[in-house]
Amino acid sequence: MARTPRSRTLLAIGSALAAVIALLVPMVGTALAAPAPGPLVWSDEFNGSAGSAVDQSKWRFDIGGSGWGNNEQQYYTNSTRNAAMDGAGNLVITARRENPSNFQCHYGTCQYTSARLLTSATFTRAYGRFEARMKLPRGQGIWPAFWMLGNDIGSVGWPNSGEIDIMENIGREPSTVHGTIHGPGYSGGGGIGAGYSIGGAFADAFHTFAVDWSPNLIVWYVDGNEFQRRTPADLGGNRWVFDHPFFMIMNVAVGGYWPGYPDGTTTFPQSLTVDYVRVYAPPTGGGTGGQITGIGGKCVDVAGAATANGTAVQLWDCNGTGAQSWAWNSDGSVRALGKCMDVTAASTANGAQVQLYDCNGTGAQRWTYNSGTGQIVNPQSNKCLDATGVSSANGTRLQIWDCGGGANQRWTRS
Repeated sequence: MARTPRSRTLLAIGSALAAVIALLVPMVGTALAAPAPGPLVWSDEFNGSAGSAVDQSKWRFDIGGSGWGNNEQQYYTNSTRNAAMDGAGNLVITARRENPSNFQCHYGTCQYTSARLLTSATFTRAYGRFEARMKLPRGQGIWPAFWMLGNDIGSVGWPNSGEIDIMENIGREPSTVHGTIHGPGYSGGGGIGAGYSIGGAFADAFHTFAVDWSPNLIVWYVDGNEFQRRTPADLGGNRWVFDHPFFMIMNVAVGGYWPGYPDGTTTFPQSLTVDYVRVYAPPTGGGTGGQITGIGGKCVDVAGAATANGTAVQLWDCNGTGAQSWAWNSDGSVRALGKCMDVTAASTANGAQVQLYDCNGTGAQRWTYNSGTGQIVNPQSNKCLDATGVSSANGTRLQIWDCGGGANQRWTRS
């Protein structure tokens, strides 16, 4: 189909800018480890015999040498020469130099073959963790990727369908991978993302690449370390299109506007080795869920079990419902009904009310629990979760207030 996903038109300054972003953005998030995912809903462990093809009930192939909107040089095949099990629990996607070649590309006789696998006909999903453990290829002009496209691409086109690049690497940056989103008004070279760098080459060992995708939030990880999160607030007023099912893609491209083209230093074949691909549902309540009880033995409760942004967080008789099942996640968030406990307007003032809101990773949604004092503290404000008026009546609104050690600021987690 006619589209241009993953097109790049960056000038030379783009690489320098990406390098700066790679240094700056991780400072916000690399201290945060990935929280536990929810239940496993789909996986491929690639345990077939050596030389065998991928499971056709899980993967199909894009085929051709059109350039794929990026002036890529390879012809994608469905041959086991380009995608096959290695017999050791891995899928190997191999880019090869072909001489002579039996394939025609947009520039003439194809010089390279490779493979591009996708789940558009077999598996799509909105939200959850999408994860792969991979060992990357290397070399100038080599472009491996693990990414996703919206399942409505056939009707709305790209970039309106949305694109989530979980991992991209270009050969001239052996120690850096990129995570990016593309949508209307922020596509191609204007995609919004960041890089993540390590001390050596990603081709030297296996690494795990993942995103946690939830309503209005996408978080990227490498080896369990968060390095970037994006919300609608990052789009400069453009439309957030990550609210419907997507499908997964894995491929190794050769050449293109962004990575450049193979040169005398590039050796072939080059392989992307994939240990597994797994998809998890969002945590059921997220992480370790349970009640939070406070003054009068009442529970922290979402008013009316509603999930609308701004719904009051209050005290109520404990009843064991999902509106009182709070999950403590390693990113500091406390979640119920798929949303986060949030300080209204990110205020740090005494009396700022606590509400339910889309999870967005801000300081207004981070909390710590001190089991010794029973205090639940919002570090951004250095204030405590507090039952207004030292009341234990049903419907008492929760707020933040200077920590004073009173009964209305003592909480028990279960």
